[in-house]
Amino acid sequence: MAENRDPIANTSLEQYLESQGVSRRDFMKYCTGLAATLALPLGAAEKVAAAIADDKRPPVIWLHFQECTGDSESLLRASRPTVAELILDYLSVDYHETIMAAAGHQAEQARAKTLEEYKGKYIAVVEGGIPTKDGGLYCCIGGRSAVDIATEVCGNAMATIAVGTCSAYGGIQAAYPNPTGAVSVSELLPSIPVVNLPGCPVNTANLTGTVAHLLTFGNLPQLDRYKRPLFAYGKRIHDNCERRGHFDAGQFVETWGDHGHRQGWCLYKMGCKGPATFHNCPQVRWNDGLNWPVGAGHPCVGCSEPGFWDSMSPFYGRLPNVPGFGAETTATKIGVGLTVATAAAFAVHGVVKTTQLRMKKD
Repeated sequence: MAENRDPIANTSLEQYLESQGVSRRDFMKYCTGLAATLALPLGAAEKVAAAIADDKRPPVIWLHFQECTGDSESLLRASRPTVAELILDYLSVDYHETIMAAAGHQAEQARAKTLEEYKGKYIAVVEGGIPTKDGGLYCCIGGRSAVDIATEVCGNAMATIAVGTCSAYGGIQAAYPNPTGAVSVSELLPSIPVVNLPGCPVNTANLTGTVAHLLTFGNLPQLDRYKRPLFAYGKRIHDNCERRGHFDAGQFVETWGDHGHRQGWCLYKMGCKGPATFHNCPQVRWNDGLNWPVGAGHPCVGCSEPGFWDSMSPFYGRLPNVPGFGAETTATKIGVGLTVATAAAFAVHGVVKTTQLRMKKD
């Protein structure tokens, strides 16, 4: 929203936050937590705070393509930390179809103005997969295809953040048989700097952490092979799951609503994909850090992994039996070699599932 820039143009961030009821102490507590989330050393909170409070911070262009708007809804409903939302406001979200006041030609003019005035200096945020089949006609905005818009906006940004599984991997649109030829941002534009924040939807804490890292250090955080930041996707869900103790003890839910389910036992046999999924859901959680799917009694479906709609299905079917890993062998008995073998077996499982679907299509 370009209009948001004016009310705070001559106001420092601290003054703006104070006007919103956020004290300096609260702001520093937030920065300390943010530094911890990013796995930064002690004392980094001051550097994070200075970067966030700097007047020379880039505007944001937030694009919507093939998606359910769940990532924007996640952002709008985030209330812990509230400062995250204020920071994104202060960044000046110049274009965001869901929340901006302008519409039609005015909205398109706002995006064009930011492109012209801040070329190479703004952050592009993409929500949704990008259809490429039949000239990209399955997603058009203002008479232009998503392919055209993404190429222009992301190609001229200082960095692009793909929020949610749809923009990171193509999402459900790219699942078999992928009738629109949906692809991720990285597939469409492999040569630009992109960080993927997969999840259905993205957790706002990971988005804020990524933006804070970019502002603090001038570059993207360290990424894994899928271009996910290691601070958020560096460990398996299984490694930090609150039900891990039950897994090690061989205590598993056998049927929905049974004694084990009521007691919070491990959901591995019910299809939990936590052993094959990398995400910080157990630590960050949702609803003000209150809960997350596994904590609520539902197995992880692996939504932060590439092609999970195909490779992780059926969602309520357990992962393949792997020597050294599973309901018959506790995780404490898995050595380094078996862990590698397990990861390889899970990867093969995904490849086989995807290949089977492709064969059906052919």
